[in-house]
Amino acid sequence: MWLFLLFLSIPLIEIALFIQVGGLIGLWPTLCIVLATAAAGTWLMRQQGALALSQVRSSFNELRDPTEPLAHGAMILFAGAMLLTPGFFTDTMGLLLLIQPVRAAAYRWLSKRVVVHSAGFGPAGGPTRQARPARDDIIDGDFEDLTSRNGHGDEDGTLPPSGWTRH
Repeated sequence: MWLFLLFLSIPLIEIALFIQVGGLIGLWPTLCIVLATAAAGTWLMRQQGALALSQVRSSFNELRDPTEPLAHGAMILFAGAMLLTPGFFTDTMGLLLLIQPVRAAAYRWLSKRVVVHSAGFGPAGGPTRQARPARDDIIDGDFEDLTSRNGHGDEDGTLPPSGWTRH
């Protein structure tokens, strides 16, 4: 029910704001403000999005929890959608979400209300891979049997030494 009220109230707020602002400053200045905020918001969204993407990459590279940078990226994406929607209310909400302290406060508020029951990595629908202790004497790799190719190799089916192994 609240989602229906949200979808009903936002266009009504936008129409009311267009009428009020348009009555105060006129049609063309109102349209110019809407276009200017959309352009400025798009530029800010690109800047903030690039920063959020680098933070996500950094968290993956450093094996840290990527939840917060991913949430910031999602909020930046949502802000971009709001900025592309014409209107003063949605532009204001979109621009507010592009401000890092506002996103941080929204993240704190959301993180108190969202509960993650489980998470895992691995193939979709399959079991997660169990972590094994790292050993220095094991190298993980793939191989391809070159002796089974059409007639390549010596008479006995083997290839000459590659120079990468000791004999």
